[in-house]
Amino acid sequence: MRIFTAVIERCFDTGFYVGFIPGFPGAHSQASSLDELNENLKEVIEMLLEDGKTELETEFVGTQNVVVA
Repeated sequence: MRIFTAVIERCFDTGFYVGFIPGFPGAHSQASSLDELNENLKEVIEMLLEDGKTELETEFVGTQNVVVA
């Protein structure tokens, strides 16, 4: 079992959630709910792993607040 961190945003225009796995090319999806997005991302990752794409290009470190005055 492997655990991947997804970055998730919500599109103001469509209301859809958009998620991607940092450093994992092709590992992205969208959905109308967070549960559906999680399932979609899981399916995409499983397909990419079946194709032998297991090496991440970068490592997710975290998020950071940037204060602009």
